Amino acid sequence: MRTTVIAAAAGTLALGLGLTACGGGAKGSGGDQLVVGATPTPAGEVLTYIQEHLAKKAGLDLKITEFTDYVTPNTALQEGSLDANLYQHTPYLTDFNASKKTDLVPVTEVYLPPMGVYAKKTEDIGKLRRGATVAVPNDTTNEGRALQLLATKGVIGLKKGVGTTATPEDITANPKKLTVKPLDPAQLPRSLDDVDAAVINNNYALDAGLSPKKDAILLESPKHNPYNNVLAVKKGDEDDPRVRKLAKLLTSPEVRRFIEDKYQGSVLPVDRTPADGN
Repeated sequence: MRTTVIAAAAGTLALGLGLTACGGGAKGSGGDQLVVGATPTPAGEVLTYIQEHLAKKAGLDLKITEFTDYVTPNTALQEGSLDANLYQHTPYLTDFNASKKTDLVPVTEVYLPPMGVYAKKTEDIGKLRRGATVAVPNDTTNEGRALQLLATKGVIGLKKGVGTTATPEDITANPKKLTVKPLDPAQLPRSLDDVDAAVINNNYALDAGLSPKKDAILLESPKHNPYNNVLAVKKGDEDDPRVRKLAKLLTSPEVRRFIEDKYQGSVLPVDRTPADGN
């Protein structure tokens, strides 16, 4: 079973909608069904593959609820209308816990959805015009991630050691006098007609029909990349047998092949599955 929750704006969706969409949650329906929240692509597609091909044999009753923003899946998980979610990386989860006073934890890493820079007016990141406008995600960790990606090619320079918390104020070198424009992550693909380039999260790029492997003019490297997406649960639920079953399936050879075949390098399965997600 797969349902979709559409958020009017990130962080503003009433929790009651999440509760309704999830049918009261697995715990309220006997505890056998595992209700997992996800963004549609690639998380929802990976979970649907498991639901259709692997879950029954593993004895897992899996229900998928899709969300179109990054806030509501964690809010619903904290409040108990989800048992787990799959859509975020550990730096985002850590920041969310700190800012929202939640206690969510990663169970296992699943895949890397590399962030990319996209443009309609140039095919070379180095040839952005002087004074160009570059849109980036406006949430804390993904904004910093986008700025770090731009810095890897010298498009901008950042303060030493600023890491994933970088903001436009941390730009120390800007040879092309770029204007950095933070936008809601879901709006970035639609911004391409209005800006010179946009740094877009993988799931929103795929949803918009973009191929990160083919269309990005700059794509993150998987080497030492901290942004692998994780299966997350509320603290204390890490050893729930249903969660452990799903974690095993998510890191199985079958799912690895599915990711490789379907996404052709635009989403990359990870080899390691540490319990802490690091």
